[in-house]
Amino acid sequence: MALIIASPVAWWAMNKWLQEFVYRINISWWMFAIAGLLTLLLVLITISFQAIKVATANPVKALRTE
Repeated sequence: MALIIASPVAWWAMNKWLQEFVYRINISWWMFAIAGLLTLLLVLITISFQAIKVATANPVKALRTE
């Protein structure tokens, strides 16, 4: 959801900023798509790692410390 909201704003801001340089480049849509996919991949890896860690933990150890 944040990517959908932030991408047009970031594109507009970067486009305005880059137009002031002598050597201009265009920002393509695929740059935002790659950034979104990498972020999604990182989130899925982090959540999966934490879920596996919790699923394999011994519940008896958790109950003893509480």
